[in-house]
Amino acid sequence: MDNMLFLGVIAAILSFLFTPLIKRLAIKINAIDVPKDERRVHKRPTPLLGGLAIYFSFIITMILKNGHLIKQEKGIIIGATIIVIAGFLDDKYDLKPIIKLLLQISAAMCLILYDIKIVSVTDPFSSYDSYINIMWLSVPLTIIWVVGITNAINLIDGLDGLAAGVALISTVTLFIIALLNISTRMEAAILTSVLIGSIMGFLPYNFYPASIFMGDTGAQLLGFLLGAISIQGAIKSAAAFAISVPILALGLPIYDTLFAMIRRKINGKPIMGADRGHLHHRLLDMGLTQKQAVIIMYLISTVLGAFAIIAMQISSANSYFLLASIMILIVIIAWKFGFFQHKE
Repeated sequence: MDNMLFLGVIAAILSFLFTPLIKRLAIKINAIDVPKDERRVHKRPTPLLGGLAIYFSFIITMILKNGHLIKQEKGIIIGATIIVIAGFLDDKYDLKPIIKLLLQISAAMCLILYDIKIVSVTDPFSSYDSYINIMWLSVPLTIIWVVGITNAINLIDGLDGLAAGVALISTVTLFIIALLNISTRMEAAILTSVLIGSIMGFLPYNFYPASIFMGDTGAQLLGFLLGAISIQGAIKSAAAFAISVPILALGLPIYDTLFAMIRRKINGKPIMGADRGHLHHRLLDMGLTQKQAVIIMYLISTVLGAFAIIAMQISSANSYFLLASIMILIVIIAWKFGFFQHKE
C-alpha cells in the first residue's frame, strides 16, 4: 500500500511540473483552442496538449516503479502512445474522424496482442458468480469497449476540469475496487494509483478557470487508460469481466454519450454530429456557473462510483439487477428533463 501511494505521489509531482512546460510548448507550436462557435463555453484562446503532462508522468512512473514492465503494462503503454500521437495530431491539425477511429482501433488491438481482453463475462442469472466464455466475441467486444470509453471521455470534455475530474473519480473507484481484492488485482491497483497521481498533478491547471486544456491528447488518453485498466480491474471469479462494475464506475460519460446518440437518432440528426444537448450544456442553460455544473457532475460520478463498488461485492445476479435499476432510473430522469430533445 505504501509503495502504491509513493508511486501516486511521484506521478502527481511529475505531472504538476510537466504541465507548465507543456503549456509553453503548446503556445510555441500554436496548439491553441480558439472558440469559434456557441457550443464552446470558454471565451478566450487556451493552450491545448495538457494530456502530454499526464502521459509523460504516467509512463515515467510506471517505468521507475521497479525497473521493468510486465507484458500487460507494455501493451498499455504502446496503446497509450498511439492514442497520444493521434490526439496530438488532432489537436494540431484536426484529423478526420475515420483516421481517429482507425488509430483508436489500432491502440485497442495493442491491448489484445498483449493479453488485455475480455475473455469471459459474469453470468447475470447466476448467484454463484459463474461465467460465460464469449469465445470469438472477445476481440470485437474488447475493441468496442476500449474505443467506446475513449470517445466517451472525449465527448464530456466540454468544461474546465470536467473530463479530468470525472476520470479521476472513476480511477479512484477502480483503485478502491482493486484494494478490496488486492490479492488478485495488484496490477490494477498499481496502474490506478499512478493514473490518479498523474491526473491530480494536472487538475489544478485545468480546473476553472483553466490555463491549459487536455485537448484530444489528454481526453482520449484518459478514456483509453480507463478502458484498459477497467478490463483488468473489474475481474471477478474465474477471470470473468463483471460488466456492471465498469459501466457504473464510468457511468457519467457512458450515459451522456449514449443519450447523445439516441437524441440525434430520434431527431434525425447525424449520430456523430455536435449539439448542445450534453449534460453540462443543460446545467449551464439552467443558469448554473461552470464551476457549479462541474461540481454537480463530480457528485453524480461519485454516486455512480459508490454503486460500482457495491456491485463488485455482491453476486453477479444482484449486480446486474442493480445496474438495470440505476439505468432505468437515469433514463426516466433524462426523459423527464428533455435529454432526448435536440438542441442546436
